[in-house]
Amino acid sequence: MTPARNDPAARQRSAGNVAAVTIARGAGVALWRQIEAILASELASGAFKPGQRLPTEQQLSARFRVNRHTVRRAMEELARRGLIRIEHGRGTFAAAVIDYRLTPRTRFSEIIARQNREPTGRILRVSEVPADHAAAKALGVRRGVLLWRVDRLGCADGRPVSFTQHHFPRRRFPGLPDAVSVSCGSITRALAACGVTEYFRRSSRISARLPSAEEAELLDHLPNHAVLVTEAVNVDVDGVPIEYGVGVYPASRVQISVEF
Repeated sequence: MTPARNDPAARQRSAGNVAAVTIARGAGVALWRQIEAILASELASGAFKPGQRLPTEQQLSARFRVNRHTVRRAMEELARRGLIRIEHGRGTFAAAVIDYRLTPRTRFSEIIARQNREPTGRILRVSEVPADHAAAKALGVRRGVLLWRVDRLGCADGRPVSFTQHHFPRRRFPGLPDAVSVSCGSITRALAACGVTEYFRRSSRISARLPSAEEAELLDHLPNHAVLVTEAVNVDVDGVPIEYGVGVYPASRVQISVEF
């Protein structure tokens, strides 16, 4: 058998952990966009583990049969999306996955900060909605009862890692929209302003599915790659349900663990 070191193709596959790929020229999609999509798909599938060094620009240029500037544009976009990190002088690495731990006292900012990341939140909208079956059951109210729904985008180091729709009983929290508007994106601070200074996670259910168009856009996530979904019920110190939340997380950037 011919040793791998004497086989250029084998050396390339070993260095890049992937075989050469021919991308479509003249197909109406920029070459760097195609390369970005292929690498993003491989990162999402686990072909590169968190912290693993990716092939060099030279190796990727050979793999895709393009110049290094085209590869560099694709890598810059992957870095902007938070899928890789570029360390000048050291190389390019698959980004570490956030370990999102669900506990009896689940707080987004605390979870992100514990991993030496900067947590930020942005309230996208506050709306009045009738309770559907799931929300009514979780909150112990009749279907159709009016709820506040707060849509929030959570980020780590400026990159989106969660999109959550929080549902609250309108009757209990009549002043919630005003509290949310001055909370700087913090649901915990908004609830405290409404008189609930402490609350706990009663239940969480985890599933996976493909994202909606809005979710994919907000999370900067490929529409044909799975997202993780949590359905959670939070209660006050007396055990009364105060929130039903549906959270969506990009599976390529977040793993969910449970500690109860």
